Amino acid sequence: MIAAAVFVILPLCLAMAAFSDLFTMTIPNRVSLILAVSFLVLAPLSGLAIQTIGMHLAAAAIVFSACFALFALNVMGGGDAKLLSATALWFGLNQSLLFLMTDVAMIGGLITLLILMARAQSDTILAFGLPVPNSILIAKKIPYGIAIAIGGFMAFPSSPLFIAALESLK
Repeated sequence: MIAAAVFVILPLCLAMAAFSDLFTMTIPNRVSLILAVSFLVLAPLSGLAIQTIGMHLAAAAIVFSACFALFALNVMGGGDAKLLSATALWFGLNQSLLFLMTDVAMIGGLITLLILMARAQSDTILAFGLPVPNSILIAKKIPYGIAIAIGGFMAFPSSPLFIAALESLK
């Protein structure tokens, strides 16, 4: 039961955040809250040591601090900052956090490039009547929650909580 929750909650929350950001340019606070609370409940039940949980909390605090600075500089949205911090909580201070950040940066750059290319051709896309969300063609910002979700999906199998849940099934 615990392993099933570990395998479902993070991917489901990331998918919800990505779709919400794509269609509404917002990431609901409840998604980040669900991620944080579920980690705090599942981590001890999955067998993570208290020191390891503390390192996960430290990772989230570090990522939140960096994201808050970017938010204050109007470089990153508040929902993106909260989602990335809550996701970092699931990864902790280890290699998987590096993978998460690398994946998010690479995917985010690619998505940004694709969106900017689509916006350059927005008149043509609109003339053909293609059903493209406003966040792609019209909005001034980039729906970065999509990149956070894809990066999270890619890094999730290397996360300590995933590995602990997988070990519990043996």
